[in-house]
Amino acid sequence: MVDVPQLVEQARQGRPRAVARLISLVEGASPQLREVMAALAPLTGGAYVVGITGSPGVGKSTSTSALVTAYRKTGKRVGVLAVDPSSPFSGGALLGDRIRMSEHASDPGVYIRSMATRGHLGGLAWAAPQAIRVLDAAGCDVVLVETVGVGQSEVEIASQADTSVVLLAPGMGDSIQAAKAGILEIGDVYVVNKADRDGADATARELNHMLGLGEARSPGDWRPPIVKTVAARGEGTDEVVEALEKHRAWMDERGALTERRRARAAREVETIAVTALRERIGDLRGDRRLDVLADRVLQGELDPYAASDELITVLTRFRP
Repeated sequence: MVDVPQLVEQARQGRPRAVARLISLVEGASPQLREVMAALAPLTGGAYVVGITGSPGVGKSTSTSALVTAYRKTGKRVGVLAVDPSSPFSGGALLGDRIRMSEHASDPGVYIRSMATRGHLGGLAWAAPQAIRVLDAAGCDVVLVETVGVGQSEVEIASQADTSVVLLAPGMGDSIQAAKAGILEIGDVYVVNKADRDGADATARELNHMLGLGEARSPGDWRPPIVKTVAARGEGTDEVVEALEKHRAWMDERGALTERRRARAAREVETIAVTALRERIGDLRGDRRLDVLADRVLQGELDPYAASDELITVLTRFRP
């Protein structure tokens, strides 16, 4: 058993091993997970969570590393949660983001954690929300969440971040096409990386045109900016940070940041509740009460919806 209060205190002091241990407890769905979350709850809410997403090959890891450098120049503590796809054969992941961000490895003001998706869809790992809480409670001023390479429908990052950054790059062929449905709608800031390549201006113009064709905006609504960068050389990164800070200020002014975080907490609660219900339903398999409901549906005495209502009653009345 882990001494959770001591571990949390060590994480607050910036000890990377304590932070790593807490996230490991989260990833492993430890029996002490409830105790961990209860201890972290009063310590969260201070970190600015930035999601970084885009198609494979646009330079997400390089851009994330450049943002870390920019934020560290301002003295902010930075946490990085980098999600890599899991192998369908071994279940493992390359976790190559640690290699790309190795320049920050010795910086005590930076914590980098790679996570495997373990089959979870949406571009993130299933444990990402709780891992973000750990980094928040550990005193990170900014938490950068880098997704796996995504397509049109992997938009889960929008529900986990305060601000979502969508990266594109010229010469990717279908870079704008990939953004048309789904991720084009979630960006708060758009970045055309590798802007030293031919076609960068055309990509930015097409993106700007497509944003103009999107939903109508009222005066004062946020208009996602488009920033061109060469992340490998750190060019344009300060402009990205400036755009992020402007979006944060805009949200603060209108109360939108609180609303986003409330919605994020609601989704987290809902996910945990649904998972718990699924586990209880699994426990009922082979139970006589579930068999009785199935027989009544089979005989036409109950429709499946009415049977599910009775099942919910069973789960909530007779289970703790």
